[in-house]
Amino acid sequence: MADLRELYQEVILDHQKRPRNFHKLEQANRHADGYNPLCGDKVSVYIQFEDGVVKDIGFLGSGCAISTASASMMTESLKGRTQAEVETIFKRFHDLVTGHTSAGADAAELGKLAAFSGVQEYPMRVKCASLAWHTMHAALEERPETVATE
Repeated sequence: MADLRELYQEVILDHQKRPRNFHKLEQANRHADGYNPLCGDKVSVYIQFEDGVVKDIGFLGSGCAISTASASMMTESLKGRTQAEVETIFKRFHDLVTGHTSAGADAAELGKLAAFSGVQEYPMRVKCASLAWHTMHAALEERPETVATE
């Protein structure tokens, strides 16, 4: 178990240091902003959504390692997915970080996102891990208000 935690930490740190899809997506037709007032994390999610599919996705923002890594890994996992697939992954990820499911049950389905399974042990960090996801969800639903994790 210790080896697995170390691997998860390495994955999170890698995405924090070199976030993937960290850019404003000029061709985006969906966008939302998110803010975590408890720790100051900010994120903007940009989605090119066509024919029911996330054709491309990017983000900009600043925040802690968990927040940045979560946004980075989210963009990798959602690119090319249908809206139904996005909703399923969103729910599984949220259940994983909030402890509403067994970490092992979703690990295979979530792939690298399972690295966030330990977040459930730190309630203050759940909001860091889920900020980008709630912001992405608001962007897909075209909700104009800023997402807050209060």
